[in-house]
Amino acid sequence: MRSHVLSSALLLTLAAIPLAGCQTGAATGAAGGAVAGAVVGGPIGAAVGGVAGAAAGGILTAEESTRVRTYVVSQRRPSMQVTEEVVVGRPLPGRVRAYPIPSNVGLQNSYHYTVVNDQTVLVDPQTRQVVEIID
Repeated sequence: MRSHVLSSALLLTLAAIPLAGCQTGAATGAAGGAVAGAVVGGPIGAAVGGVAGAAAGGILTAEESTRVRTYVVSQRRPSMQVTEEVVVGRPLPGRVRAYPIPSNVGLQNSYHYTVVNDQTVLVDPQTRQVVEIID
């Protein structure tokens, strides 16, 4: 059984190497999480690790994050202090104002941003859910 788990982990590792070289964000996180999960928990660990890795990988490329950060700094919005924990997947408190990111920043999707507890936060404008914490 142990050799089966190790061979599964090796197979997933070899499959993930090309993915890690050409993809960023959630895809790379998913591949890395799947490999780590397979080593620890076999095929079920690979599935769980892949989902967790995708969530941790983020949705912006490094270049997009830099463009968003540059834009946010140029806007000089004050940081809103909240006691609630700001977490990816949770909606922002209603009192926090989110601002649109213009299309000339070059993101593939339409997001809003805000600065909360001195962190730049990317927000889905329809649900107000935090989709990424940039800083």
